[in-house]
Amino acid sequence: MAKAHSNSKAFPTLALETVLLQRVEGHVCGVDEAGRGPWAGPVSASAVILNPDDLPPGIDDSKALTEKRRAALEPEIKARAIAWGVGFASVEEIEELNILHATGLAMCRAIEALQVQPVAALVDGNYRFKLPCEIQTVVGGDGLSLSIAAASILAKTARDRLMVELDAQYPGYGFASHKGYNAPIHQHALKEMGPCPAHRRSWSPIRALLAGV
Repeated sequence: MAKAHSNSKAFPTLALETVLLQRVEGHVCGVDEAGRGPWAGPVSASAVILNPDDLPPGIDDSKALTEKRRAALEPEIKARAIAWGVGFASVEEIEELNILHATGLAMCRAIEALQVQPVAALVDGNYRFKLPCEIQTVVGGDGLSLSIAAASILAKTARDRLMVELDAQYPGYGFASHKGYNAPIHQHALKEMGPCPAHRRSWSPIRALLAGV
């Protein structure tokens, strides 16, 4: 007999937070970033301490949600969470530190912005950033942990807003639509106008353009 397949999607839960709280005393936050891969704009990060008794319905990995759904969840997360924080690392800091260390800097700023400081953090991915509390890395964490998923939403919406502002400041590149990522309209604009101050000039495509390749 053929084995039945289930197409039901598994949604993030508080299971990882619950296990961690059995070992540590205090609050546990989820941490995630947005914008490590784009050619332009800062990298953002968010830290969120959810209230298990007041969870906004529908929290999921930001990549699994529409822009409209993320925009609707953002104020709900902020209103119901015990604490939330957002941090950025600028293009200049990305160039100086490299994207990995700049991401860690944005995460530190997000945790430091929390109104309540955590004793531990669940961090999406497998890199152990130096953060101001104990950390536990979780590969695919934005699809497993509600706290990380909430952080992924806040990091994404905050960065998207900033990219819309950069679009107004540097028109013609299409930042409001592609948010600084590689896209045909972005490539065309770079060839026509060259990079602007919002571009990460250390990125190989930008370096190649500046070198006249």
